[in-house]
Amino acid sequence: MKSHYDTMEFAAHHSKAKLLGVFQVSVLHNIVHLLFGITGVALARSAGTARNYLVVGGAVYLVLWLYGMFIDHDSAANFVPVNTADNWLHFFLSIGMIALGLLLGRNTTTGRTPTR
Repeated sequence: MKSHYDTMEFAAHHSKAKLLGVFQVSVLHNIVHLLFGITGVALARSAGTARNYLVVGGAVYLVLWLYGMFIDHDSAANFVPVNTADNWLHFFLSIGMIALGLLLGRNTTTGRTPTR
């Protein structure tokens, strides 16, 4: 008799688990988000790497949104898994992250002149 632990069940697209009753999740989905968060914390040590994380991470979420929009949610291609709520969360995260990365990356002047 095979246990469900013998297969990649934790990564299956047919996970019925939902976060807050809305976002489809699985163990693999949680691991992906955990690694994404750990990366963000590690790259927050300097302004430059934080901005790059926001822009690149936003681009990754934008790709995930597009991917989620075009795959069949009931197919094996939905391996993370995602549903419609996840797709729109990825879209708004991507827009917010890219906008913050670009806006916070702009050099601003204070209008003060340096002292000699």
